[in-house]
Amino acid sequence: MKKKSLAGNTNTGLLKAVAVLFMVMDHCGKLFFPAVPEMRLLGRIAFPLFAWGIVIGCEYTKDIRKYALRILLTGIISQPLYMLALHHQWNDFSVFVTLLLGVIAILGIKNGKFGSEIWAPIICLAATAYLKADYGWKGVALILLLWACRKSRGALAAVMVAFCLFWGQGTASVSSLFGLRLQAEGVLEPVLNLVLPVLRIQFFAILALPFMLIESSHSWRTPKWLGYAIYPAHLAVLYLIQIL
Repeated sequence: MKKKSLAGNTNTGLLKAVAVLFMVMDHCGKLFFPAVPEMRLLGRIAFPLFAWGIVIGCEYTKDIRKYALRILLTGIISQPLYMLALHHQWNDFSVFVTLLLGVIAILGIKNGKFGSEIWAPIICLAATAYLKADYGWKGVALILLLWACRKSRGALAAVMVAFCLFWGQGTASVSSLFGLRLQAEGVLEPVLNLVLPVLRIQFFAILALPFMLIESSHSWRTPKWLGYAIYPAHLAVLYLIQIL
């Protein structure tokens, strides 16, 4: 890795481990524990960490084109398993399409040829929406915003808070947490009246922020192939559990 030029946590081994943990929790909640919504809420942590990992990768990789190719190949391998394990249609694309288009958009910004810093992100945002990729254009938008704020911890925090407030709108509200029913009554009524409108499912992606900002003192090294293989591997396991 080159000399550190990014703000926040750049320990990609730790970030991947945490993201995978919450991703698996999210998928297990969807498939096997639909009556435990907290698993889906905590699963919101995963994507912002993957998005921040893309920013780190684009900043430090020696060859961003090879980096994009690895993401593309993983996406191609994962797509059939994504359809089978999570019950998607053939034209519903996995998160790897979103991550790939995020990389392509950043590549266009870095190159800056023939105005690519403008048209490349626009095309990638439109393509993600058209392809119905997981997390859609908002996923690519988050990657681009994190890239723009990558050198300031304060900017990262501000953009995550603002984006998660925006992201939460239109998603289901949260009425209970871990068995505790959230009701605007009693002494806490003024506080809950302020907080409850914000407590939407996608807003809980804000819980990824501490992992992004707090630097780890220990380096978590994992084989490069493992970071790519674990996504299709966990989908294969989930599918086998269902058919068995």
